[in-house]
Amino acid sequence: MLESIKKIFSGNEEEMPVNSSSKPDISRAKSAELYEKSKTFFPGGVNSPVRAFKSVYGTPLFIQKGDGCFIWDADGNQFIDFCASWGPLILGHNNSKIREKVIDVMQNGMSFGAPTALENELAELIIKHNKYVEKIRFTSSGTEAVMSAIRLARGYTKRDKIIKFEGCYHGHSDSLLVKAGSGLVTFGETSSAGVPKSFAEETIVIALHDKAAITQAFQQFKDQIAAVIIEGIPANNGLLIQDQDYIEFLRAACTENGALLIFDEVITGFRVGLEGAAAYYGIKPDILTYGKIIGGGLPVGMYGSSAEIMGHISPDGGVYQAGTLSGNPVAMAAGIATLTELTKSGFYKDLNAKTLEFAESIQRFATARNYKFKVFSVGSIFWFAFTEAEKIQTAEAIDASSMEKFKIMHRELLNRGIYLGPSGYEVGFVSAAHTKVELEKAKRAIFDALDLVFKK
Repeated sequence: MLESIKKIFSGNEEEMPVNSSSKPDISRAKSAELYEKSKTFFPGGVNSPVRAFKSVYGTPLFIQKGDGCFIWDADGNQFIDFCASWGPLILGHNNSKIREKVIDVMQNGMSFGAPTALENELAELIIKHNKYVEKIRFTSSGTEAVMSAIRLARGYTKRDKIIKFEGCYHGHSDSLLVKAGSGLVTFGETSSAGVPKSFAEETIVIALHDKAAITQAFQQFKDQIAAVIIEGIPANNGLLIQDQDYIEFLRAACTENGALLIFDEVITGFRVGLEGAAAYYGIKPDILTYGKIIGGGLPVGMYGSSAEIMGHISPDGGVYQAGTLSGNPVAMAAGIATLTELTKSGFYKDLNAKTLEFAESIQRFATARNYKFKVFSVGSIFWFAFTEAEKIQTAEAIDASSMEKFKIMHRELLNRGIYLGPSGYEVGFVSAAHTKVELEKAKRAIFDALDLVFKK
C-alpha cells in the first residue's frame, strides 16, 4: 500500500465533471461546509488521510449516523455501506447487542488503567476459538499491535532486520513506512517524511509472490533477519490473494533460517473466519496481529503467539510494551459482544456465501458485457478491479490508470445510494446486516454504474 498512499493522498481536489448519469449528483452542501471548517483545525481537514477524498470526485462526506447496513451523511443522504468503518463492523452499524453491552459496562466507568475481568473474558473468547495463539496482549490499535510484534520478533531472535512486501501495509510505524528500492532485494526507502533513513535500512522490501527474492534475501542477510511480515491475505492495496504454495514456502523459509513468520491479520482476523488467514492457508505463523473486529468497531489491537514467545514480553521478559488504554473496558465489552455473535454456528458460512453470491453476480454481469472488470473476493471481503487479469497478486500488477474508472464508478454509486471506501485500492466488506434486498439494490446500482463507466 505504500505507493498507493501517495497516489491516494496527494494532489489537489478535482471538481466533479458535468454529470452525464441518469442520477443527479447528491447534495454535499453541509458536508462541504463542515469540510471547509475542518481544514482550519486539521491537516487536510481530516484525521486520517484517505478520508480527504483525494482520489475520488468531490468533497468528503461527513457521516452523521449509521444503522444496520446503512449510513447517513450530514446532508441527509442515505447509503448502503460497504466500507464498514474499514472492516470491523461485521455485524453492521449500531448493532443492538454491542450497544447494550457497551452501555451496561459504561455505567461502571470507562477507563481505569488497571486490569478488569472483561480483558479475561475477551481473551478467553479469542484463544478458545483460535488454535494459533496461546497468549495475547491487547493494544489500542492495529498499528500498535504490529509495531509491538516486530519488537517482540527482534527481541526473541536477537536480530534486527525484517522482510516486508511491497503492497502490504502494516500501519504507520517508522520501520514499516518504507517502500522498495530498485533491484530484486533492497533495503527499504522511506515513504514518509520524518522517517530516518537508518530505520528504513533495517527493513528489506521485496515484491510479493517472488520465491527467488525471499531466497536471495536470506542468503544476502544470513542470520540477520528477525522476521518476515505479510498481511495474512494482502487487502490494503487491492485484494492480492496469494497462492497456497507461496505461503507454505514463506513458512518453510522462515523455519529453515531461524526467522519468525508474522501474519498481520488486522483486516482478515475474524473477518475471513474465526482463525483468519492462518486457517485459510492452514499455516501456523509465529506471531499474529489483530485489530478492528475484536473491538467491535472501537479502538483496539492485539498480538499473540505461543506461550514461549510471549514469555519474552514485559513483565515476564525483556521486551517492553505498555499502554494506558490497552484492554480498555469499553472496547473489551464491544469485542465480547461481537465475538459472541461470530462464534455462533453457521455465522461465517452464511456471511461468506452471501458475499460470494454478490461478487459472482456482479462478475457475471461484467463478463456478459465484455467489460474489463474483475471482482476478487475472499470470505466477506471483495475488491473491484478494472482489469482482464484472472489474478492480481502483486502491487505492481495493479494498473494505476484504471483508478480513473474507479473515480467515475465511485461518484455514480454515491448518486445511487451506495458507499464504497474513497479509493480504488481499498477493499469492500459485506456485513451480517446486509440483507438480500439491500444486496440486490446494490448490485443493480453497480450494474448501472459499470454501464456508465464503460460508455465514457
